[in-house]
Amino acid sequence: MSDGPAGHVARSTFRPYPETRRETSTRTYLRTSDGVRIDSVYDPARLVYESGRPPSRDPVFVIAHGFTGAVDRPHIRRIAAGFTRYGAVVTFSFRGHGASGGRSTVGDREVLDLAAAVVWARRLGHRRVVTVGFSMGGSVVLRHAALHGGVDAVVSVSSPARWYYRGTAPMRRLHWLVMRPEGRLVGRYGLRTRIHHRDWDPVPLSPVEAVPKIAPVPLLIVHGDRDGYFPLDHPRMLAEAAGDHGELWLEHGMGHAEHASDTELLCRIGDWAVSRAG
Repeated sequence: MSDGPAGHVARSTFRPYPETRRETSTRTYLRTSDGVRIDSVYDPARLVYESGRPPSRDPVFVIAHGFTGAVDRPHIRRIAAGFTRYGAVVTFSFRGHGASGGRSTVGDREVLDLAAAVVWARRLGHRRVVTVGFSMGGSVVLRHAALHGGVDAVVSVSSPARWYYRGTAPMRRLHWLVMRPEGRLVGRYGLRTRIHHRDWDPVPLSPVEAVPKIAPVPLLIVHGDRDGYFPLDHPRMLAEAAGDHGELWLEHGMGHAEHASDTELLCRIGDWAVSRAG
């Protein structure tokens, strides 16, 4: 295991050349800039093998999952498979989730996890990188683009606009899970998510504060009108903060995050990303 910079590959068998025609996934561990080991998976684009174009000309989608998700969860694998129709896909487990190290900070230092995955995607030869985040991951892609840059388009699905929101029953349960010792035990043993016991200090840049800093990178905000976690004032706040460089899709009948993102929505997001990422 290495103590190298963000995006360093601890182990890998990937060879990013079209003549290999590898159609299998590659799994490795990345090391973040603060030393956390991140379990990561690379899936090549299906269109590479159909068209014969080299991977460097195809976009790569870097997927940031929601809280309590992980790279092996079936709904994350479904999301990854959907986007391989449009480009290669990098998925990973945030710190404290799945086989990754560390503890979850619920959207704060997770920006460093995404940064390592984006660096890896670039090192694999991809010139265009699109970050796609869901719920907590939706807030992370916004903050990453504002603080780190290095992406060509950003898609945020079911993201909060502001911190400490407790206006819905699911969010009140989530706060109990994160902030109470007994809640963190439930998270660790019931949801396989290890949550850090310390409060944010300092409080990180909020998603709505991050959005104006993303311009001129294209931004897509997607939110369901039946989202049980965050009502529609959240995506509208984000869209207002984005101004002309952002686009808002309010999806009729859609619930929250990955579980509510069907194949048709993933295809529309894929089309948008390919057309906007340059």
